[in-house]
Amino acid sequence: MDLNLIWFVLLGILLAGYAILDGFDLGVGILHPLARTDEERRLVMGSIGPIWDGNEVWLVTFGGALFAAFPEAYATIFSAFYTPFMLLLFCLIFRGVSLEFRNKVESQQWRRLWDFAFFGASLVATFLFGVTTANGLLGIPLDERGEFTGDIFDLLGPYPLLIGLLTVAMFALHGGLYLHMKTEGGIQRLFYRWIWHAWGLYLVLWNLATMYTLVEIPRATANFHEAPWALGVVVLNVLAMANIPRCIFNHRIGQAFLSSALGILCQVTLLGVAIFPNLVTASNDPEFSLTVYTAASSQKTLGIMLIIAFIGMPLVVTYTAVVYWTFRGKVSEDVYGH
Repeated sequence: MDLNLIWFVLLGILLAGYAILDGFDLGVGILHPLARTDEERRLVMGSIGPIWDGNEVWLVTFGGALFAAFPEAYATIFSAFYTPFMLLLFCLIFRGVSLEFRNKVESQQWRRLWDFAFFGASLVATFLFGVTTANGLLGIPLDERGEFTGDIFDLLGPYPLLIGLLTVAMFALHGGLYLHMKTEGGIQRLFYRWIWHAWGLYLVLWNLATMYTLVEIPRATANFHEAPWALGVVVLNVLAMANIPRCIFNHRIGQAFLSSALGILCQVTLLGVAIFPNLVTASNDPEFSLTVYTAASSQKTLGIMLIIAFIGMPLVVTYTAVVYWTFRGKVSEDVYGH
């Protein structure tokens, strides 16, 4: 049993779970300024009020699993992306604070402050996730010890910026579909219109990113020869994306949301296929890359962790399912504050 490969797959599952679940509530934050009245803004925040913190459990679990299973990769990633990750942490903290503090004071200026903080933190956090993901595929300069030798400007090239924008559009679409399912009346019609705008922007950026990847990063498809099933994931991704506008046009928003989630899952899967067996790709010398075998903990550690994961992950999934079932249905004024 290849424990290293198993943990690589488990990390992918955790990352995909986070991207799907926290992706839509980050998208809700990005779309928040479109709400026209204070009541609508309360409803937008209330749509994720009971669930946003549970969604972020997936990110915390991903970080903990990466630290325990692949400590050398964890150290390199967090040293290379120290500044973006600190800014990301700041954004995630401010999102939570905004949700809790917005209605604590009856003041228009107070609410505007936290509305802006909620939007800004969601936008910047989403953009940083995209930039980090792009650098993971593109590679970063490392020395023979696996230490980052570049600076912050090495992480902000055209490709990372493009993927950052793509991630913003993807999460905005995902969040718009969620808001349509959770609201009704005038605000629902408002977000129905904006779903189309988000979809159009997402489609354009997705095509640009795909062409850029195929031309500038040929190793992104190198593993397709050994994993031909990945071509099926590509087809499934395209079909999921194509199904979104069909479902929106037919007002089957629930199906469109599931297609959006499937598209995100496919893209995370393709990212894993593209970088494997690397966890951190060295852009200057492939020999300096950190792989699932060179950066891993001992086999005993991986084995013990696997037992813990088999116990813990079903609990996380069960907790998530119970929360979503409990707070199903349309959001209303009395929902806010849960």
